[in-house]
Order: sequence, then structure tokens, then C-alpha cells
Amino acid sequence: MLFDKLIPTTIVGSYPQPEWLVDKGILLGSGPPRVRMREVWRPEESLLEEAQNDAALLALRDMEHAGLTIAGDGEVRRESYFNHFANALDGIDIDNPGLVPGRTGKPTSVPRVVAEIKRNNPVQVQEVIFAKANTDLPIKVTIPGPFTMAKMALDEYYGDPEALIMAYANVLREEISDLKLAGADVIQIDDPHLQAHPDEARRFGVSAINYVLKNVQGPTIVHMCFGYAYVVKDKPEGYSFLPELDACAATAISIEAAQPKLDPKILEQLPTKMIMYGVIDLGNGLIETPDIVASRLREALKHIPASRLIAAPDCGMKYLPRQVAFQKLKALADGAEIVRKELTGV
Repeated sequence: MLFDKLIPTTIVGSYPQPEWLVDKGILLGSGPPRVRMREVWRPEESLLEEAQNDAALLALRDMEHAGLTIAGDGEVRRESYFNHFANALDGIDIDNPGLVPGRTGKPTSVPRVVAEIKRNNPVQVQEVIFAKANTDLPIKVTIPGPFTMAKMALDEYYGDPEALIMAYANVLREEISDLKLAGADVIQIDDPHLQAHPDEARRFGVSAINYVLKNVQGPTIVHMCFGYAYVVKDKPEGYSFLPELDACAATAISIEAAQPKLDPKILEQLPTKMIMYGVIDLGNGLIETPDIVASRLREALKHIPASRLIAAPDCGMKYLPRQVAFQKLKALADGAEIVRKELTGV
């Protein structure tokens, strides 16, 4: 069983890309892109794949050296967690984006849906194959959720929110099937807009997740957050959409807790799920000590048993300096080890 280690540790998804791979000035100069941002890449097109592979190797090695128990490629081939997959689909006009209100209310350039959404080729399979060939750690793969992709698109074809969500759900099922065949150990759906649009999420969110994850073998996770720390500074102290996810098909729910100082009692709202609990604050460059991480985990353990706890950062680490991100991961792994020893006496 993948989660047989007490309090496993993992990243949420992204890890800082090297400066030689991306232009951090461009990356930090705007919100997470929903459409393509080709200008962010430093290598020319003919060298880009090799450079991205090299960056994925660095991310995997950092996770191994930090002591994580579950790894990923750090999403280093992506301009954002969202646009890598969402803009690889047919039925999308990526050259003439539309505008919709973003999560913070600002107009945001998004893909335009102009025909039936289809996936003619796997999008992330080669990334899984590469990662599996280059580490012995279990691999977690992240993919944007159907609700979030639908909210971050301008629909000019379906004319119905549920139809649009389920069109994205269909292509996600196809992709996840191929990811599992390629060897992905854990599948994570990133669906933060469930929190941003709770009323619509209550109508469509859980049913769409359940459709996507039907018959998926092995651990699955749904990630929820309040947005990247560098974009959203003042975060609420609670989720507007959380207990509803106890009815979803995912093995675990990933929640952000450190930066918003979430009351861990909220974990009691998910009585049947494992919890991927954010214990690393990404809102500043201060590096937690292992003791701080251990303290945050102990607080969570007042509300759920250790067998249901996974330790992680709050969200993606993409916008942190690389050395800061590594030291935070090391504190994460070391803090979890402190609590494991307390619980087991070993």
C-alpha cells in the first residue's frame, strides 16, 4: 500500500523552476496564466524539451534529498498548473482568448471553447514515464479539475455549465487512464475553484469529481486552496466548500492550513478521508524549523488519527526561491519524522 508509511510527505504540485529555464520576471509579473505564455521559456524551442527534462531531474533529486516519501516532477514543464493541460485539448481557441472574471475578480484571459472538447493525444504521459525512470520514489501526478477548467474558460459552444464541466470530465477520465497505465502511483486533481464558487460547486462539483475518478485504482487526491500565496495575501480562516468533499470518490483531500492559520478542528468535517495537510507557509521566505512542522502536525492529530494524515506544503511552491523551497521541504520531512518517532517509539 502506498500510504503504509505513517504520515507520508509530498509536495502539492509545483516546485521552483531554475532561472535558466524560465524568466522569473515574466512569471512573477502576472497571475498564473490560463492561456499560453511561451515568452516565459528561456531556451529556444529546439532545446526546450531537454532543458525541461534536466529541470525535472533536479526537482526529483531535491525531493529525494529532502526526504519526501512521495515525489513529482515539480510541474517544471508547465507555465501554470492549469494551462499545460487545458490548452492541449481540441475544441479550444488558444490564439484568440476570451475574458472572464478571475478568482480575485480581475478580468483574466482564458481559453475560448469553440467546439466539442476532445483529447486526441495524451498530454502528460511522457512526464510520468520520465519520472518513473529517474526515481524509486512513488510518483504523484497533478492535473486540473473539471470544475476549475470550466470556470476558467469562455464557453461559446456548450451553452450550459454542467455540459461544459462534464466535457472536461470526459477528457480527464481518458488522460487519467493513460497516466495510470504509464505508472502514475497517485493521481491528484487540482480544483481550487470549488472553494471560490461554492454554490455552483454544490450543484456540480462532487458529481464531476466522482465521474472523473470512477474505477481509478490506487490513491487519489483532490487539492483545494485559496490561491497562490504571491497572488492572495489575505486568506480566509475557513473553507466555503469542504464538508461536501467527504462524499467524493477521492482517497484524500488536500487543504491549505499554515498561511491562513486554519483551525485544525475543520479536519473533523472530513471524517472518512485522508487529509493532505498544509504545514508549510508559502507566504514568506521564512524557513520553518522541523519543530514548527511537528507542532502543526500534532495539532492536526488532535482531530484525526495519524493513519489519515499526509504532510505537505500549503500549495504549489513555484514562486519561491529554489533554496528556500528546498529548505522548507527538508523541514517538512524532518518534522514529520519527529512526529512518527513520537507515535511509534522507533
